[in-house]
Amino acid sequence: MKILEVSQVNRYIKELFSRDLLLSGIWIKGEISNFKHHSSGHMYFTLKDDSSTLKCVMFQTQASKLRFIPNSGMKIIIFGRVSVFERDGQYQLYCEEMQPDGLGNLYIAFEQMKAKLEKEGLFSVAHKKSIPFFPERIGVVSSRTGAVIKDIINVASRRFSGVQIVLFPVTVQGPTAAEEVVNAIKVLNNAKSVDVIIIARGGGSLEDLWAFNEEIVARAIFNSEIPIISAVGHETDYTIADMTADFRAPTPSVAAEIAVPDRKELDFRIYSITKRLMNSLRNSAVDARNKLDRVQNRTPFRQPLDKVYQIRMFLDMNTKSLIKKMSSEMQIEKNRLSNQVSRLGSLNPLSILERGYCVAEIPETDKIIKSVKEICKNQEINIKFIDGNVLCQIINMEKDN
Repeated sequence: MKILEVSQVNRYIKELFSRDLLLSGIWIKGEISNFKHHSSGHMYFTLKDDSSTLKCVMFQTQASKLRFIPNSGMKIIIFGRVSVFERDGQYQLYCEEMQPDGLGNLYIAFEQMKAKLEKEGLFSVAHKKSIPFFPERIGVVSSRTGAVIKDIINVASRRFSGVQIVLFPVTVQGPTAAEEVVNAIKVLNNAKSVDVIIIARGGGSLEDLWAFNEEIVARAIFNSEIPIISAVGHETDYTIADMTADFRAPTPSVAAEIAVPDRKELDFRIYSITKRLMNSLRNSAVDARNKLDRVQNRTPFRQPLDKVYQIRMFLDMNTKSLIKKMSSEMQIEKNRLSNQVSRLGSLNPLSILERGYCVAEIPETDKIIKSVKEICKNQEINIKFIDGNVLCQIINMEKDN
């Protein structure tokens, strides 16, 4: 009896699975549950139906190619191989391709990308740049061949022949289309040689237009400093590029009409503006003439010296009034001064001396003697008269009762 190790048994079972042609390349459909997107990029989930489950894994290399994001509850169809994970002795499905069961792969990817970018604000009106009214140079990102560039040139030439069209040829369909469109936007922005950019291509299926639903194209349009008009597909076609662009045109021809002003319309507007300006100037001149006539008919212009005469009369009257008032005030002041002089004269000690009185003073201090108590016998005193002084010596004194 041969005894095997666990690893040997698992390896043997794995070889049996690998030799089975059906299990080596099989399509399976079911519903995703327990979906986990690992930081490594690998996807781990369970595929189930009404009665069974199957462990599944999709490695980062294959997962990065998906155009939609799987999640639990989604019904899908998977192509892959069934094999054994030797360490756990568990068989599982190694997924190589995946697509939604029912809705198209691209449609789901479109809706998921739309929701993601809308949440980030790439479609917000607040970020839209205005299209210049009169661009001198227009950059067109489109195919070198086909009707699109011809339509744009024809419409632009018909509307205003002076506008220059600069074509930046790109592939508008296929695996390299998105990167070429992104590169064109970056080059035109760095060169700063155009005033507005038109991204255009003809109509087609969702898959044909898919390059304009790529995230890198949307972000390049959003980050462009030059305003961008998107004209991808026909009127009923809507792409992520249309939603991100500063203006969406239903067709390339309409994009040219939006970007290029109509020469005839400009001429008519110039004519209308000129006519309104001339009428305004004419009306202003008439109003100014009427105002001048009204001013000239006023009294100051008809009798310019009348005001001068009135002012002179007013000045004369005020002068007389002022002189009269000044004379009256001076007389009042003279009378007041005379009264003050009289009062001051009555208080003047010299006026007492004029009447024959004299003043006795102590010589050393010039103190006026008011009482006999202030002097003594043999003391010298000074007697002041109106016309001079006398130095005296007291011989005797007598107090008057």
